[in-house]
Amino acid sequence: MLEKVAVIIREQLNRENVEITEATCFKEDLEVDSLDLFELVMAFEEEYGVSIPSEELENLATVGDVIRYIQEHA
Repeated sequence: MLEKVAVIIREQLNRENVEITEATCFKEDLEVDSLDLFELVMAFEEEYGVSIPSEELENLATVGDVIRYIQEHA
């Protein structure tokens, strides 16, 4: 699942050569702003058929957090 999530992140952020692990932080490592995060969430929702409420976004600081959320709610 990590590789699929990483592909989505790279495509949405136009960062082809960025290493992405479960420990990668959206804000610190990828410099994601609120608009980028919103677009990423929409892409994850579409790909995995989950709904990620905006109040959950503050709990999704790392790629691993997103993967766990998707696994728990898909």
